[in-house]
Formats: sequence, structure tokens, C-alpha cells
Amino acid sequence: MAAFDIVVIGSGPGGYPAAIRAAQLGATVALVEKEEMGGTCLNWGCIPTKTLIASSELFARIKSAGAMGLHVENTSFDYAAMADRKDQVVAKLRNGIKQLLKANGVTVFQGIASFRSRNRIEVTSAGSGAEPVILTAGKTIISTGAASAMPGFLPRHERVVESRAFLGLRALPASVLVLGGGIIGCEFACMLAQLGVKVTMVELLDDIITVIDADVRRELRRHMEKTLGIRILTGVTLEEIAADDRGVHGRAGQEMLEADLLLAALGRKPVTSSLKLENAGLKPNERGFLDVDAYGRTNVATIYAVGDVTGGPLLAHAATAQGLVAAENASGRYLHKNETLVPNCIFTAPEIGTVGLGEQEAQQQGRKIKTGKYLFGALGKALAIGEPNGFVKWVADAETDQLLGAHAIGPHATDIIAEAAVAIRAELTAADLAHTVHAHPTLAEAWMEAAHVLTGEPIHSAPPRKQS
Repeated sequence: MAAFDIVVIGSGPGGYPAAIRAAQLGATVALVEKEEMGGTCLNWGCIPTKTLIASSELFARIKSAGAMGLHVENTSFDYAAMADRKDQVVAKLRNGIKQLLKANGVTVFQGIASFRSRNRIEVTSAGSGAEPVILTAGKTIISTGAASAMPGFLPRHERVVESRAFLGLRALPASVLVLGGGIIGCEFACMLAQLGVKVTMVELLDDIITVIDADVRRELRRHMEKTLGIRILTGVTLEEIAADDRGVHGRAGQEMLEADLLLAALGRKPVTSSLKLENAGLKPNERGFLDVDAYGRTNVATIYAVGDVTGGPLLAHAATAQGLVAAENASGRYLHKNETLVPNCIFTAPEIGTVGLGEQEAQQQGRKIKTGKYLFGALGKALAIGEPNGFVKWVADAETDQLLGAHAIGPHATDIIAEAAVAIRAELTAADLAHTVHAHPTLAEAWMEAAHVLTGEPIHSAPPRKQS
């Protein structure tokens, strides 16, 4: 039996930063991981998908090089080599995490963790036959994440996969049927289409990625359909799904669809089944997630939970922020709340970045707002790099001018959203942002230009119409 001040279960983007921060604060820390360091995000999520997306985006840019005055002939790609590069990036980052944990004095246990009681944790090594290790914990931080949902109506066949299984492929199918038009489905659809795969997407709801601003959603769908050639069917269900060695097929409304592969992108479910939560006095909510308060605490005083397992924003950076807060609170440093302003980055083509309040959300709340938009097509840097599609958009309070939300779709939207997040968190007004000098020529100038629109004094766009 080994005793620790804090035991962290799960080494994803919420778990390993929590372990490191707790160790930095002087706690003795154990970290338990059943698979690979870095969790889903590093091994089967954020990093591998964005590595493949980077390759597909570059390939798409090369194919359109003629518009930039460049002549590139015989363009092709080697998907197996792309997959190898993806694996190399993941391995490098995974090794970096191991080194950081060791440097900070965190003791790592490889195995499956489960509660014997609220302060006693059993670690079982899968398939090794070794005796379980018992850890006693002053405090515990659960960071076990979430996994792709595979509903029972889907046939169990090698041609029906979720995102993790897809990332294990070494060759691309000629056609893919994407079931689900959320963030994961749209990211994969864009990547595949850029590589020449015939993609058909089926979404039960009336539109794709319904959680984002309607203007942004409209622009994304237009680009996916008209530029990338993705067929998107919304407001219909996929029924009579079957798979065999030749492919998959199903019925959407009155139409029969078929493809070489079906990619299920139907959301994620919390990973808690192996924890034996009842032994610790914990009970998941009706959706299976663990409820926590603003400080990351569960209903059991000595147990915290962070990241996807809590059902909050299912985002790696949100998990990291929550992990650091939980570690500080568990270490008795001071009572620190989780951040509520969390940016969201979507790696579609074009990219999307959002943070804060959306226009439709504000309207539903009955808030008086105003919006300011600026097109990348009017921005010098966007034209210079040959990426004029998309826009940035501010949402501000109509009376105080305080910036409440920001939305971007276009080149490097996932990078430039950081400025908007800082501005909103600092409670800046449109005038504050408009009067902040932005370097020229840059993509970030779009935020300044959109802020000028908000103030009613645009410089590089048409002035507002005067009221008669």
C-alpha cells in the first residue's frame, strides 16, 4: 500500500497538468493511467486529427497553387506516410509528458483505477496477472474523460467506425458516409474531401454544428457543399443501416445511400464504468457525467473531477484549466473557481473560432445587443495569402458597448480567437478594441475593423446608412 496526498486518475489534458501543479505545490502525487499518457486528446483526438488536417489543408493549397502564380504538377499524397507522421508527432508529445511528470516527482501507475472507498484506490494491471496495487489518497482528482458513442443501432463491422478507429486506418476509402454533423463529423468530412474522398453527411437536426453562430454556420455549410463538394443531408435520419465486405448502406428519407465506410460522429459518453464510483459515494447524473461545483468538487468532499467526465465544455483546454484549479484547491492553496469563458476552436475548412455570447443566444436571453462584422475579403493580409473567405464578428451590449462574444470563420480563425477571448475577459468595450493599434498587414486587424463597425465609424467598410 502506498500513500499519497493526491491521486489523479487519468493522464489526459485535465489529469497530467493537475498532477504536475499539485506536485509543484508540494503534494505527494500519484497518477494512474490505463492506456497511453496524454489520454484521448493526444493519442486519438486533438493532436492526431489536427496533424492529418494540416496535411490535407496543405494538399488542398498545393492543388490551388495556380491562383497564386505557381505551377505544381502531378500532385499526389501518401496517406500511409501521413499516418506515420501523425504517429511520430503523437509519440514525441507523449514522451514529453512522461519527462515532465518525472521531472516534477509524480509517481505514475499503469493500470485500471477503481475505488475501494472514498480514500482508497485499487490499481489493476490489465492482463498482467499481477496483484493489484492499493493507493490511499488524501484527495482524488478524476480525469477519465469521454469516449466516442457507438449506439446499438449501428452494425458492428470493420466498415463502421468511430473517430478513434478511423485514426488507425493506413489507407483511405474512396467514399465515406459521415453520420452526425457536429464538430467531429464536420472536421473529418472536410479533411476527407480535401483529399479527394467522396463524402456524404447525414444529420438528424436541421443544420450542422447547431451550437455555433448562425452566420458562421451558414458560411461553413456553403464552403463545405460548394467548394469541397460534400453532400450534406440535414433533418433526416439514417435507417436500415447494414455493412458487409463490399461496403455500407442505409436509407435517408426515401433515398438509399452507400459508401465504402461509415464514420459515426454521434457525440461522446463519459468514461466511468471501471471506477466503481458507488464505493466512494459518487453517483453520475442522468447523462452519466459527474456533477461538480464551481471549484471542481464532487458531492464527496475529498474527490474532484475535471474535463469531459464532468459534462462541461468537451474541450482539452477547458480540461486543463479545470485540472489546474482542482489541483490548487485540493492542495489547499486557496479556493479558486473554474473559468467560465472558454473559447472553442473548430478545425474545419475554413477554420472556426468562437468565444463568449452568440447572437442567437443573446436574443434568447432577451438581451439588447449589436453586432459588427468584417469580411476577410476586404482585408489586405487575407487577400495577399489567397484566403479571402469568411469573416469575424463581434457581439456587444447595445447600451454599454462591452464586448460579449466573438466569432470567426476563415484563415487561422483558431489562432486569432485568442485576442477576442482576452478582450472579452478583460471586459473591454468596442471603442477600447477599435483604438488598440493592430499591426498591418495581419489577419488580427479584422477584429479592429469589426470593432470600428460596432462604434458606427468604420474605416475600411461602408458607413452605416443614415436614418431618414
